Amino acid sequence: MIKTTTAPYGIALLRVSLGVLFLAHVSLKIFVFTVPGFVGYFASLGLPAVAAYGVIALELVGGVALVLGIYAPWIAVPLAIEMLGTIVMVHGHNGWLFTDKGGGWEYPAFWMISLIALTLLGDGAFALRPTARTG
Repeated sequence: MIKTTTAPYGIALLRVSLGVLFLAHVSLKIFVFTVPGFVGYFASLGLPAVAAYGVIALELVGGVALVLGIYAPWIAVPLAIEMLGTIVMVHGHNGWLFTDKGGGWEYPAFWMISLIALTLLGDGAFALRPTARTG
C-alpha cells in the first residue's frame, strides 16, 4: 500500500539525494581528477575521449535538474543508461563489491535501479517543472 499523503515527499527525497550525489560525483571529476585527467582516463578505457565531456555535462545538468525537479523522470533515464555503461565498461569486471580493486558494480547498479525507480514514480513534491501527468 502506498501512503498517498507522504509518497510525494519520499519521491522528492529520492530525487534530491540522487541529484546531490551526481553533483558530488561530477565535482570529483572536475576538481579532483580534473577534466583533462578524466578525458585521459576515458581514452585509456578505449572509449572516445570526447564522450567524457558528454558524461560530465550529463552528470552536471542531470544533477541540477534532479535537485530542482525539472523533468526529473526524463532526466533519470539517460543517467540510468550512463550507470549501465559504467557497469559494462568500467566496474563490471572488478567484482561485485564497490570496495574491490577498481570498484565493483554494486554501487552503480544500485544507483541505476534508484534512477529507474524515480522514472517510474514521477517528480515528487517541490518539483519546479514536473512532467505531465497521464492517466
